[in-house]
Amino acid sequence: MDFTPAADGGAPSRCPMHGADFAAAPHDVYDALRARGPAGPVELAPGVEATLVVGHEAALRVLQNSTLFARDSRHWSALREGRIAPDSPVLPMMMFRPNCLFTDGAEHLRLRKAVTDSLDAVDGRQLARDVRNMADFLIDRFSERGRADLLNEYGKVLPLLVFNKLFGCSADIGDRLTRSMAAIFEGRDAIQADRELTECLMELVALKRRDPGDDLTTRLVQHPAGLSDTELKDQLVMLMGAGVEPERNLIGNTVLLMLSPEGSGLLIEEAMEHVLWDDPPIANYATHFPKQDVDLAGVHLPAGSPVVISFAGANADPALTQARRSRSQGAHLSWGAGPHKCPASSPAQVIALTAVEKLFNELDDLALDVPVEDLEWRQGPFHRALASLPVRFSPSAATRVAAVTGHRPLPPTTPVPAPRTAAAQPAAPARKKGFWGSFLDVFRL
Repeated sequence: MDFTPAADGGAPSRCPMHGADFAAAPHDVYDALRARGPAGPVELAPGVEATLVVGHEAALRVLQNSTLFARDSRHWSALREGRIAPDSPVLPMMMFRPNCLFTDGAEHLRLRKAVTDSLDAVDGRQLARDVRNMADFLIDRFSERGRADLLNEYGKVLPLLVFNKLFGCSADIGDRLTRSMAAIFEGRDAIQADRELTECLMELVALKRRDPGDDLTTRLVQHPAGLSDTELKDQLVMLMGAGVEPERNLIGNTVLLMLSPEGSGLLIEEAMEHVLWDDPPIANYATHFPKQDVDLAGVHLPAGSPVVISFAGANADPALTQARRSRSQGAHLSWGAGPHKCPASSPAQVIALTAVEKLFNELDDLALDVPVEDLEWRQGPFHRALASLPVRFSPSAATRVAAVTGHRPLPPTTPVPAPRTAAAQPAAPARKKGFWGSFLDVFRL
């Protein structure tokens, strides 16, 4: 891809990070930008301009300097001036929310401590057991067919179930939470889905204030930081949003590598480390806003303009050739760096490793059902995400849950009987249980 200066000698053209071309070959863009410097001009969505940082050292300078760079997108001059369309597809990922992802300074420290303290109390061994139970539940739903879409039937659903368990959701709240989060990620009825998400999380917060449990929500509610109900809701949205989508992509990209010729013979841990280096699930994000005009290694960054970190691009910096060759942990930026570094990298890896391990243990002749080159990557500037992952394997009986619980799993959807009504009133249609309600029925949690 050629970034040529404008005819008048001005700035080079902006590379679009939306559309099928970028989704299919993002590293072509990173390489072309790097040929001109450590950062370059891009268009995240129609009318949304930004600078993408692809140099490793330059990325660290931004990530670690909260004096010059803010995460609070209320600094975003184009948004303040009304130059960003209210329906822009990237706005939900960039607009300010009062959580520890979009705050700075003392407020960020207060919110982040509540989140990190609550995450630190998660028992890794119990988490792995929960993931294995959820994996059994999901694999039993397609194992008899001999074919499945591992992304949409497994990788996407499992993290939602995990977070329902971590949050301590009841069956009804969990089913609504799962439906609304799935709709938001897929761009379906976003306004209604966001409204339902807010409603069910506020119900969850109220429930945990009345009836505390051994879960993440209760720990946030009881934390000495004294978060308000709205702050609690916003931290839960952040945790689920920052956990479910990346987890889905990490599982999918790792399975894909292991089923590809170049990944043959890799251990799961090795394959996952390759993915974190080469195809991190969140490829470009951590948007910062310069508080003043900044010169970043010769690249001019105007105050209030979005500066997006390319984790994938920075990981591919030639300066890291030796570290990349050895796949040394800690050198890549896929978990971020600085004050906003991901606080959940350890549980995230437990979830993904356990999920992938379960698949290969239970479906030992797993193979891609289409050529690698025919797989489709989802469009968007932020993620590296497959649209689907069709596989085939030898059919097997759905006996995994029975081995743990003594009875077979419920069918994909089970109607909930409608409450009795007076004879003169029409019966309300039965609501079908979702994945979480069905899982709770099976495992009696």
